[in-house]
Amino acid sequence: MSTTHDPTTPSAASVDRLTSTSFDEEVMASDRPVLVDFTASWCPPCEQQTPVLHALADEQAARLRIVEVDVDESPDLARRHQVLSAPTMVLYVDGRIALTLVGARGRGRLLEDLDPFLG
Repeated sequence: MSTTHDPTTPSAASVDRLTSTSFDEEVMASDRPVLVDFTASWCPPCEQQTPVLHALADEQAARLRIVEVDVDESPDLARRHQVLSAPTMVLYVDGRIALTLVGARGRGRLLEDLDPFLG
């Protein structure tokens, strides 16, 4: 059985990829918390984290925005956030860093870590 996308159905929330030029505008000025996933294409734990983050982007779209930054494409952002390993997730609330998580997390643990910051 194959499935097709119905264009009349709203699409799932997306996890946008940010760069140095879009980061401040997209993250610092957001009206809801933003989880920034610092990731890399060569990182196996990042590959495991990706489906968890995409699912949360759908489920928590009203309370949380999730974006990703490739550390190889934007090394300046990785340095700015002192990212030494991938994945590293940084939660911004009202333009300020509220939480930094290093390493992959399952859905339940990630929601538990984020919940105090999501209104």
